[in-house]
Amino acid sequence: MADIESLYKKEDGRILIEIKLSSVMQLFNSFDPAPFHEKELDSAAEHYIVDTVSDFPKKTRFKIIIYLPPDIATTERAMKIPAAIHNHFQYKMLVSERKFRSHFRHGRSTLLIGLTFLTIALVARQLVSVLENHILAQIFADALLIIGWAAMWEPITVILYELWPILQMKKTYEKISSMDIEILSST
Repeated sequence: MADIESLYKKEDGRILIEIKLSSVMQLFNSFDPAPFHEKELDSAAEHYIVDTVSDFPKKTRFKIIIYLPPDIATTERAMKIPAAIHNHFQYKMLVSERKFRSHFRHGRSTLLIGLTFLTIALVARQLVSVLENHILAQIFADALLIIGWAAMWEPITVILYELWPILQMKKTYEKISSMDIEILSST
């Protein structure tokens, strides 16, 4: 099977992300009422760019090439495409950063709650363990141990598993927001 890099053209050591359009507005979400240079990208275009960047190692360099019909490629609107793409991904980067901070705060608060509950459960378990000859006391003590550790499930999930994909996506958006973008006439 071919290496993924062989599926893309290269220029000056950079992978080219090529997008061929028949109009400038094809690149943008038609429902977004924002001014042109602040418009949201069409979700298919965004996913194509993000997925391409995500398929390669982190240190891979890219360049986005937008092909437009010759009569459109030199218009003022076409020349604003690079800034619009950069703005879109800078906004996505800020949203990811906000999401990361929110999840981090949630992780910290659930960790505090989980540790408090675990401590209470372990102390209660020690008190119940004094009654070592009673089978019900032993069952209750083991249940307290299990419940205490189950209370740690959410903080562990958030801190160990949910934060890192958000941070990785933020880095991807940051990388895309600073890529070189070139507008060319399609032939």
